[in-house]
Amino acid sequence: MILITGATGHYGATAINSLLQKGIKSNQISALVRNLEKSEDLRNKGVNIKLGDYSGYESLVAAFEGTDTLLFISGTEISTRLKQHENVVRAAKKAGIQHIVYTSFQRRNETDTSPLGLLAHSHLQTEKMIKESGLRYTILKNNLYMEYIPFFLGEKFLETGYIYLPAANGKISPALRSEYAEATASILANPSAHINKAYDFTNVEAYDYREIATFISEITGKDVQYRAPTADEFTQTLVNSGVPMGEIGLMTQFSMAQAQGELDVASTDLENLLGRKPTTLKAYLETIYH
Repeated sequence: MILITGATGHYGATAINSLLQKGIKSNQISALVRNLEKSEDLRNKGVNIKLGDYSGYESLVAAFEGTDTLLFISGTEISTRLKQHENVVRAAKKAGIQHIVYTSFQRRNETDTSPLGLLAHSHLQTEKMIKESGLRYTILKNNLYMEYIPFFLGEKFLETGYIYLPAANGKISPALRSEYAEATASILANPSAHINKAYDFTNVEAYDYREIATFISEITGKDVQYRAPTADEFTQTLVNSGVPMGEIGLMTQFSMAQAQGELDVASTDLENLLGRKPTTLKAYLETIYH
C-alpha cells in the first residue's frame, strides 16, 4: 500500500494520477487529507481516503496503518513544521511503514549563513530524523518549482521593461512541479530500487535572470532587461510600492540564495526518472507570455 500525504494539493494529486497511469491499482493507493469535502475526486477514482493532520500524532498513526511506502510531502506552516514533521516520522515508525519518500529542498549551504536558513532548518532536521529512524528512505532535493518564476518576475515587468531582483548573476535550475511529482511516482511504484538514496530534482540546465530576460524578449517581441539591486534597495523599492512584507521577504531570501549559487545545480536525476528531458524554462515561459 502506498500512502500520499498532502493528497489534495497539486504535488500529491499529480503523484496519485501518475501512479494510476503507471498501472498501480487505485485500491493500493491511500490519500491523507485534512478535509473530507476536498477528497471527492480522489474517492471517485477508487483511492482509499485517510483522515489525518500533521499536528495530530494519533490521527497519523491510525491513517498510516497498513501502509508500506509513504510519500511525505513537506508541510507549509514554517513556524510549526518541525514539530509536525516529527509527528509524521514517529507515526510512520509506529505504524510499521517500511519506506519514506520525503520532498526536501535543493541546497549547497547547509549552515545558518544560508539566506534560506530559516526555511532549511526544518528540512535538514527532518532528513536527520528520517535517517535515524531506521526506516528505508528516499530524499528528494527539489529545486525551485518552475511555476513560481512568474511570481519572482512580478506583474509589471513587461510594462517597465526590466526584471528587478537582487539575484546578481546567480543561476537557478527549476522544473515543473508536475514533473517532480511524476518522477516521484516512479520511485513510489518501485521503492526497492531507490533505498536510502537522495536525488537532485532539477532541470538539466541552469539559467540566470539575464538569460530569462532574453527568453522573454524573444517570446514577446519586447525588450526586457535585468537589473540587480542590492537586497536593501530591492526591499525599499517594494515597500514603497505597497508589496506585502511577507512576499518581499520570500523574494529577497530566494534571490539572495540564487546570488550565492544555492540553486545552481543541474542534474540528470529528474530526467532519468522521467525517461525524458524535463520541460525547458523557455518552453514554460512561452506558455505564460506568448
